[in-house]
Amino acid sequence: QVQLEESGGGLVQPGGSLNLSCAASGGIFSINLMEWHRQIPGKKRESVAFITRGGTRNLQPSAKYRFIISVDNAKNAWYLQMNALTPDDTAIYYCALDYNIPGDNQPKRAWGQGIQVTVSS
Repeated sequence: QVQLEESGGGLVQPGGSLNLSCAASGGIFSINLMEWHRQIPGKKRESVAFITRGGTRNLQPSAKYRFIISVDNAKNAWYLQMNALTPDDTAIYYCALDYNIPGDNQPKRAWGQGIQVTVSS
């Protein structure tokens, strides 16, 4: 069973930066997409960014010029560098992994446990 472990959240002042990490473990799998999502209080969970093992990346407009998504394939880990944070970025951030198990054509998704990011002075 694939498991995801997140780290790097916390409290930061407006204008500050945080770097979130997510590492996948738990078995043999082929990775399709590595993602970051967030859930702002009172709102639905939303996509923030995703990246492939080859480095193709996409960021939502709210993140495009402030956040950087990157991957370390050797570690099965991916990261979200968040800069110029504002209170509107306060949310629980979740990493997600879209993957396949050898011999099973049905793609699967694993979620991290979620990590709190609070932007406040």
